[in-house]
Amino acid sequence: MKRHFLAILLTLFWASELQAQTPTEFFSRGLQKSKTNDYKGALADFSQVISMTPENPQAYYNRGLCKALLDDHPGAIQDYDRAISLKANYYDALLARGDSRYKQNEYQAALTDLNKAVEMDATDSRAYLNRGMIRSKLEYYQAAIQDFTNVIELQPENIQAYYARGLCKNRLGEYQAALKDLTHVSQLNSRLPQVYLARAFTYTKLSNPKAAVADYNTAITLDPENVDSYCQRGFGKYQVYDYKGALADFEKALSMDPENAMAFYGRGLAKTRTGASKEAIEDLTRAIEVDNMLEAKPVYGGAISKNVLDNLRNAIVDNSRMQEFSNERAEAYEVRGMSKYKMGDARAAILDLSKAIELNPIYPEAYFHRALARSAMNEQAGAIQDCSNAIRFNAAYAEAYYLRGLIRHSQGDESKGCMDLSRASELGYKAAAPARKQYCK
Repeated sequence: MKRHFLAILLTLFWASELQAQTPTEFFSRGLQKSKTNDYKGALADFSQVISMTPENPQAYYNRGLCKALLDDHPGAIQDYDRAISLKANYYDALLARGDSRYKQNEYQAALTDLNKAVEMDATDSRAYLNRGMIRSKLEYYQAAIQDFTNVIELQPENIQAYYARGLCKNRLGEYQAALKDLTHVSQLNSRLPQVYLARAFTYTKLSNPKAAVADYNTAITLDPENVDSYCQRGFGKYQVYDYKGALADFEKALSMDPENAMAFYGRGLAKTRTGASKEAIEDLTRAIEVDNMLEAKPVYGGAISKNVLDNLRNAIVDNSRMQEFSNERAEAYEVRGMSKYKMGDARAAILDLSKAIELNPIYPEAYFHRALARSAMNEQAGAIQDCSNAIRFNAAYAEAYYLRGLIRHSQGDESKGCMDLSRASELGYKAAAPARKQYCK
């Protein structure tokens, strides 16, 4: 009985202690816990501040930071929204919200936040760096390069900006300029394996496989557990006729990842040069078979079921323009294929559209229309690849982004699916925004 009474006294004492603490004390304790990485404890303290002073923007902002660090970005965005509503032009909250939106694949909304941040303070390198990352993700590479250049002007030794700018230049095919940026990063910090991997890619594109192999050597020394480094070095050695060295790298990659299709392909390729034709065929067969998504059976496990996908796909408005009639007559096959598709004969449509692609391998409309037909035949992996090819030859093909987004989402890749739907919306396809709102949380 005495022990029970003592417990009651302790509870009352603790309750009185809590009531005695002020919002300032809770806030200070929350900051201290944040500094020691106790984000759950800090979140609880900032919540106490909010319960006592519900109009405190700093409390919402700091709680949002804790939620973001705990990977609760939707909750963080809600707190940043509240902080900004209580304190107009809350710069730090705007930056933080842009970062959380970026991590939620809400790229256009993130870009809006960062544009406003740059308007508010054109001297803060953080805003330019974050905006550059978003623009790069959206494949606005020239604009991203300008942002990273602004960062470098403000912080001449910013490694992240040089590295990101080098990657963007690689994407644009500006390999000499990319080489300069990546080399500068390696001079600033020689311990970053990803920099050597990126520069090795650049050297490969500049037809300098010997230099590429040297960079892969360094990358592997720094990070010997990266399977892809061994594969890429193997291809580099193949290009300099070191077939035995290439075989050794592909063997190493397969010892680390026995189902690596790229390593099987590389080893098969190298074996064709060493006279082991039978073994080469076995490896190349494995390269074709391992994790071949084009031959995988579709699996529907999310909000976009097969019936939902069918309905959304069938409602796609095709805005393709008339193509000029060429000597190869690919256009006639393409139009005939679409006519067959609209009549419900997807299989016959695929044959005509495949012929159109055979006659004109860079025909985006033919790829997109074959994607529609393949999806109707439940060949979703092939449809995704066709959409990707349509986008490859027409980067502003909104309908292709939309269809690819729907299929990716239906197959469980919600992150990439929602990113595609966002891109389709940005490009002006009207059905994309409501689809994203309904299926992307």
